[in-house]
Amino acid sequence: MKGLVWFREDIRIHDNTALYQAAKSCTDGIVGIFVIDAGLWRQHRMAACRVRFMLSGLEELSASLQKRNIPLVIVQVNKTTDIAKIFQEYMKKYNLGTLFFNRQYELNELRRDKQICDYLQKKYIQCNSYHDQTILAPGTVLTKKSNYFTVFTPYRKAWCYQLMNQENKIKINPLPKKNKNLIVQSTEVPSHIIGFSTKIIWPSGEKEARRRLKQFIKNSLFNYQKYRDFPACFATSQLSPYLSAGMISARECFLSAIFANNGELMTGSKGAITWMTELIWREFYKHLLCAFPRLSMHKPFQLKTEKLPWRFNSKQMLAWKNGKTGYPIIDAAMRQLNQTGWMHNRLRMIVAMFFTKNLFFDWRLGEDYFISHLIDGDLAANNGGWQWSASTGTDAAPYFRVFNPIRQSERFDPKGDFIKKYCPELKAFDTHAIHDPYGRAPDLAKRCKYPKRIIDLNVSRRAAIKAFKML
Repeated sequence: MKGLVWFREDIRIHDNTALYQAAKSCTDGIVGIFVIDAGLWRQHRMAACRVRFMLSGLEELSASLQKRNIPLVIVQVNKTTDIAKIFQEYMKKYNLGTLFFNRQYELNELRRDKQICDYLQKKYIQCNSYHDQTILAPGTVLTKKSNYFTVFTPYRKAWCYQLMNQENKIKINPLPKKNKNLIVQSTEVPSHIIGFSTKIIWPSGEKEARRRLKQFIKNSLFNYQKYRDFPACFATSQLSPYLSAGMISARECFLSAIFANNGELMTGSKGAITWMTELIWREFYKHLLCAFPRLSMHKPFQLKTEKLPWRFNSKQMLAWKNGKTGYPIIDAAMRQLNQTGWMHNRLRMIVAMFFTKNLFFDWRLGEDYFISHLIDGDLAANNGGWQWSASTGTDAAPYFRVFNPIRQSERFDPKGDFIKKYCPELKAFDTHAIHDPYGRAPDLAKRCKYPKRIIDLNVSRRAAIKAFKML
């Protein structure tokens, strides 16, 4: 039997479930395929830097597969609905009897995959799909009443209990063996896609992902809980782009941390436990996406919050986007996003809460801006983070909990090192004034031409709380 492996958000050969299962089952050889669906990418507002990151990763994937005599074919489609017929024609041409792929959990992707499988099965082509994006498959960690968890802490406890007590512990899938020579030729990976131009370039590919993991485990894991909230420190793994594109598996990351923590999941190094908990948060958001399809449809988890009277001001929106709000930690964070395609996680929370609670703008506008700029853009995590900050989601921050960006800045960037990196006009400020230029050194702020504050924190905070109380 020969098979076709459809690569999507799993651009790697190590610990790739669909690839491993295909190589195991198809003794006569396998072919890899990647579909460039630019229309769907635009519809989902995929960031140009993420597209470039994926294309670069595909180049490495193609080279790695070729060493195993597995060709990688790149197909560009005009419409998502064309994929099924293209697969059928391609598989018929090369006598490929089975399609293998790892599942995606977004609603559009689930519908697409069902349509493709329904079409192919009518043509007597078998379709095999696998859970691979998560460590434990969505829908397997449930309450005692077999319902989906909607609060993280009990979910984490059940998740850990299940992992520790299941008969088959999580395992890394072996690399596929060398393939039989096939007449199919690999196609060249395009260097760019029209409509997705960018100057932001990250080192890409699974080799880089595995290098970063190894370096993080060695140098930063055990102090992760101490320094992870300080954006000026290089204390986080920065593996999120590689996880979202599937250049490394969550299993490999989690097992590496457990091994470093002497096999312990709930005890041992606080740093290791904290980082593993972050990976479980990633699982939780995927779990919610499957449990509540409305999260893929621009709907809040808490439906009553649809009645919130969100305001909008185009000048303030532009100032927020460009990092000119007059609040240095907000501005530095937004400039980091615009310049690098990535933002530190603590800053994502501060920025999102300022957007939804102080500016009182609809969280969906912020979610959209983030997804269209983030190199690690992931619907589940991005939606979960924004709804947490906006107090519209499950297990969200209470509506009366509003971060003060000045206090957050003083706490997590005490010397202003991060602020100075992205707001160089503030380099002359001391470690006290830099967190609130117009409140603490107005004359210097004016001379440095730093933007004035676009909103009053206390007034806007009270207005947001009042709006939530009216629900």
